[in-house]
Amino acid sequence: MNVRVDIWSDIVCPWCYIGKRRFEAALATFSHAAELEVTFHSFELDPHSVRVHEGSHVEYLTNKFRVAPAQAQQMIDRVTNIAADVGLEFHLEKARGGNTFDAHRLLHLAKHQGKQAALKERLMRAYFTEGQSIADHDVLVKLAGEIGLDEANARDVLESTRFTAEVRGDEQIATELNISGVPFYVLGARVGLSGAQPSEVMLEALERAWADSTTAPAKTDE
Repeated sequence: MNVRVDIWSDIVCPWCYIGKRRFEAALATFSHAAELEVTFHSFELDPHSVRVHEGSHVEYLTNKFRVAPAQAQQMIDRVTNIAADVGLEFHLEKARGGNTFDAHRLLHLAKHQGKQAALKERLMRAYFTEGQSIADHDVLVKLAGEIGLDEANARDVLESTRFTAEVRGDEQIATELNISGVPFYVLGARVGLSGAQPSEVMLEALERAWADSTTAPAKTDE
């Protein structure tokens, strides 16, 4: 049997990328990894964001959190160092933030093609490491093509309203589950895990979810 793992995250969320690597590390030592069905769900950290942010990432954080530029830089340095610990190379000085709604729609297309995990990874690397704009349709089409999606189909999605309902549906479920921050994991539809937890914590949660999902219910006397 397969056990579901549902992950709510945003493409421009640094802790989501760090959490993704920690989750992958947990999977590497989880004996039932091949029997998990992992699905990424849409979550927009800033659903009202402009299409592309102008200015540097320091300026963006300064305005968003109302902190001094030096403090914003400290935030960037901290998350960059933590990312390096899990093998990620962040270059947030090149980051081109913006609205992620269209990228989430493209991830739903990728899900239908069995390529969601590949596109999620490619989008995150494009944003955090390469400084590419994940709100730019030409960039999104190119990235989709790189992981094997049909570029014409990807562009058709972006130039239409396809998968809008799927993104909004994910966000509605997040609201119903009281998910206010990401990453957020639901393991086996029973175990919830919030944040980029250490891989050993994720492994324990996976093992608990597996045990809960595969244990037959106790018989009761009639």
